[in-house]
Formats: sequence, structure tokens, C-alpha cells
Amino acid sequence: MKIPMQYVNDADGNVQAVQISVQEWKKLGAKVRRYEQMLKLRDDLSEAFAQVERMRQGKLPKLTLKEVLDDL
Repeated sequence: MKIPMQYVNDADGNVQAVQISVQEWKKLGAKVRRYEQMLKLRDDLSEAFAQVERMRQGKLPKLTLKEVLDDL
């Protein structure tokens, strides 16, 4: 994804800021939200698999499907 950018420099030529169009900003925001959702899903699934493993090892009590669904 190539985004046209404009750089804002200070008097010494050091880059101080970057400007992009509002349209590109909105696209980036939407993409970040999708990535955040995917990361949350991955983390939730990892935790669920870890809990199942602890249940199999007898470290956690086993739950029925009804109990799991009631927690949602």
C-alpha cells in the first residue's frame, strides 16, 4: 500500500511531521481496527485452548457447553 505523503520540516531541515489525505487516514484507521479485531480473536482463542488444556490436565473443572454459552 503506497500512500502519498508530504513531510513538514523545521528550519534545519529535520522532519517534524507527516501529512496524508483524510481519505488515506480513514483507510488506515479501518485497517488498524481490522487488525485489532484479528489480534483480539487470536488472543481469545489462545486463552480458550489454554483453558481446555488445563481442564484436560485436571487443573480446572470441566464445563458443559451450556455453562460456556451462559458465560457469553
